[in-house]
Amino acid sequence: MIELDKKQWRRLNGNRLEGSLLSNVEQAVIREREAGHKLKLCVGTDSQVRGGTAEFATVIVFLREKKGGFMFIHNSKMPNKMSLKERMITEVAHSVEVAYGLCDLLDRHSVELEVHADINTDPNFKSNTALKEAMGYILGMGFVFKAKPDAFASSSCADKVV
Repeated sequence: MIELDKKQWRRLNGNRLEGSLLSNVEQAVIREREAGHKLKLCVGTDSQVRGGTAEFATVIVFLREKKGGFMFIHNSKMPNKMSLKERMITEVAHSVEVAYGLCDLLDRHSVELEVHADINTDPNFKSNTALKEAMGYILGMGFVFKAKPDAFASSSCADKVV
């Protein structure tokens, strides 16, 4: 379970966020808007199995239209007693949990939100077995869904920090 109010989130440089995730996201949105940037947030999770442990990284990517971006990162671990499909759905669950916690705040500030799944749309890849469930889960929660190759928050950003 990802804690939205605990100090377990950090920046890419390793600095821990002070206070709640919600207050940090709101401060970032306000700061970026005051600087004249149009924002979109993308939430994604990736995982790796090391030994008997599944390590997860969930990221919130703040995209500035035509001006780059930055991200907040949350890492967690759990025993890996699950199939690949279960792990893919767990990744999606982490992302949906964070997106759901942020959606009211982002609606108030009129910021777009996407949920990215590190699942391949090509049926020749093993992760594709979770595509329909992941897409149904994310769309059913009312979020914009992106999968590989368009799911950069999970397949590129989270992949680098897991």
